Amino acid sequence: MELIKNHAGRLVPDEVNGVKSIPFMGVNGYKPTGTKIAKSVRSCVDFPLDGNKVVSSLKEALVNSGIKDGMTISTHHHLRNGDILTNYLFDIISELGIKGIRWFPSASFPCHSHLIPYLDDGTIHHIEGSMNGPLGRYTTEGNMSGMGVLRSHGGRYQSIQDGEVEIDIAVIAAPTADPFGNANGVNGPSACGPLGFALADSEYAHKVIVVTDNLVPFPCYPWHIQGNNVDYVVKIDSLGDASKIVSGTTEVTKSPDRLLIAQYVADFIEKAGILKDGFSFQAGAGGTNLAFALYLKEKMIKQGIKARFIRGGSTKYLVQMLEEGLTDYILDGQTFDLEGVRSMRENPGHINTSPFTSYNFHGKGNFASIIDAVVLGATEVDVNFNANVVSHSDGYLLHGIGGWQNCLYSKCTILAIPSFRDRIPVIVDEVTTLCGPGELVDVIVTERGIAINPLRTDLLEATAGSGLPIRTILEIQAEVNNICGGKPAKPRVDKTKPVAVIKWVDGTILDTVFKVIPQK
Repeated sequence: MELIKNHAGRLVPDEVNGVKSIPFMGVNGYKPTGTKIAKSVRSCVDFPLDGNKVVSSLKEALVNSGIKDGMTISTHHHLRNGDILTNYLFDIISELGIKGIRWFPSASFPCHSHLIPYLDDGTIHHIEGSMNGPLGRYTTEGNMSGMGVLRSHGGRYQSIQDGEVEIDIAVIAAPTADPFGNANGVNGPSACGPLGFALADSEYAHKVIVVTDNLVPFPCYPWHIQGNNVDYVVKIDSLGDASKIVSGTTEVTKSPDRLLIAQYVADFIEKAGILKDGFSFQAGAGGTNLAFALYLKEKMIKQGIKARFIRGGSTKYLVQMLEEGLTDYILDGQTFDLEGVRSMRENPGHINTSPFTSYNFHGKGNFASIIDAVVLGATEVDVNFNANVVSHSDGYLLHGIGGWQNCLYSKCTILAIPSFRDRIPVIVDEVTTLCGPGELVDVIVTERGIAINPLRTDLLEATAGSGLPIRTILEIQAEVNNICGGKPAKPRVDKTKPVAVIKWVDGTILDTVFKVIPQK
């Protein structure tokens, strides 16, 4: 393995886990060729004619699926920190004596620290999926046998359909399913919303196991997973703790600084001419973004403006806008609270979407580029508007990418961030880990002012004389560094030990995470 410099000037490995890699070639610089992958042909005669695919246990389903050393096993993250199934799955895999598994989750959460002993003993060779919390720290400290691979939600779908990742066995947690394998996430005691992040797994994996704690008679409707893509169905007592299925932050911030940021974002969207009848927007589930949605709602009501659609992850605040007639649709890839789950079950205008329709860069267009404004967060930004969402200035890998990278292709990308956290400036000279190229970040909003990317002369002209606190990013950085007593120290890392890579939305390698050397 050698480290080479990519288009962004970042050192990246020329191979990852023994597979030749493609370095980042610039935004829109890489276009694939060839055809999409296809899974192995199956015949109806191999399955029960009565449609009943239920087997007695997950262990039986795995054995019937031919599980062996070195396979790729996928799971999805809709159960979030309430997930019990994934831990149970690897307990069984360990019991079977299987080694060298590539675990391919759509994301991991702190509850999956249960799997660290299986990383230690070689049951799991490496993780390819967004890592949140303890698994990210474990990886950054150089403890994983293989190299971690972080992709966006859309990048994950792209990697499956393009054949970059061939899934041997997909294990899909389904809050409701029937014996044929039709499944959804909106009904049952573990209801978590849509199952879009498991859709590619069901379509492309060689073997598909649906696991449910709510088995209903055929047909399970609506079905997010189609039974004709499913090999086995397993009934267990519980998929997870429903109280932990919600996202970590689903309440509006009470911080005066964060509320000011949210107000600035809403004011900017209004003054820039984005707020108009039929517009669209997307905002995350963090406290600042939820406050922004409420400020924007006030403006919409006052001006009689209705959105054509709002792109979710949904929360109770977006559901209120739908039910109050302020938008025609919520296009939802995942629900961040139980009100979102209820709404998807009850409201025809609350539509289940998948990463393919929303984010897949190797499709014939996707929803991301249609959205008028998206409001996102970041752990760091730099003076060239590059952004980081997976690590902090200490170099530790503690967050996933999610749909963040894909959203950068919206018509106006806004990062709403505090100017410092714990006395550490958020605006730096160069981001610790590059997750999003600066040319796609249009506006950075802090409590100390709004910085517009100089590339967006249209936004600069539209907000000239608006009364908004428009400043250069260098001005904001200088003020914050003065408050915090200087620039944050660079993390000490071992540049000979790459522990993970950041993929761009097209499958190329954007940046490398190196092993952190702990401070003495």
